[in-house]
Amino acid sequence: MAKYLDPKADLTFKKVFGEHKELLISFLNALLPLPEGKEIVELEYLPSEMVPVNPDKKDTIVDVRCKDKDGRQFLVEMQMYWTDAFRQRVLLNTCKAYSLPADRGEKYSELKPVYTLSLVNDIAFPELPDDFYHCYMMTHSKYKEYTIDDIEMIFVELPKFKPNTVLDKKMAVLWLRFLTEINEHTKEVDKELLSDDNVAKAVSLVEESAYSDAELYAIDRYWDSVSRERTIMSEKFLKGEAKGRAEGREEGRAEGMKEGEKKGRAEGRAEGRKEQAYEIARNLLDMHLPMNSIIQATGLSKEEIGSLM
Repeated sequence: MAKYLDPKADLTFKKVFGEHKELLISFLNALLPLPEGKEIVELEYLPSEMVPVNPDKKDTIVDVRCKDKDGRQFLVEMQMYWTDAFRQRVLLNTCKAYSLPADRGEKYSELKPVYTLSLVNDIAFPELPDDFYHCYMMTHSKYKEYTIDDIEMIFVELPKFKPNTVLDKKMAVLWLRFLTEINEHTKEVDKELLSDDNVAKAVSLVEESAYSDAELYAIDRYWDSVSRERTIMSEKFLKGEAKGRAEGREEGRAEGMKEGEKKGRAEGRAEGRKEQAYEIARNLLDMHLPMNSIIQATGLSKEEIGSLM
């Protein structure tokens, strides 16, 4: 019985999509929002490291980078956990890929569209629980039908994907099932996945027997690093949460003390005013003023004044 590796691991993902053009073409055509008649026909792999012309600028590296015969660039990223920093990195890589030709002296009019496909094995948009596919492009703030489609960024949340949520693109379902269902616990591959030649080939490429001991060791190291990173992120979250609770308690105590001091001062002032009223009442009684006049002058009740006699 064949044993399988998780295709989301860095080495396996690049082996499937970074070395086999026909699989990458099928994958991109299935998952990108390409206009009808504009599907990818041919691909050329490009260096995953984008070296800037200006040496002061930083290089950027993506998992898979390629372009088609029309010059459109495609960047593919597999990310195991979501952070805002990853979103910013995707934006940076996309913009850099778009601007590199101009940096090298090409005319602005010759710049070609860039598509970035980011697959995230994490919940990136919890505020959108019913959507796993998110496409970003530049649109007019008022007239949404007017777009600048030179740059498009697509984020796919793999944990949210369910086969029955995509009804119109069979290949998208098959490829996403490949990414979400095949792993080291897979004992038998669903025949539907093997019904497409490209997906079937991808499945064969993640069979454990296709990897050397060194590659298997590297994959284990990769998952260890993912586990450590998740632990660190979880600990940071828990520490932040604990700090927030502590600060909340401290703030509560401070607020309580502040409120207590405020109440104490108010009670003190009231007690002082009362004592002053009694003192005035005594003086007025010594002057033999009428009771009603003393009540009016001090605000004390008849009983309170009577207790001073």
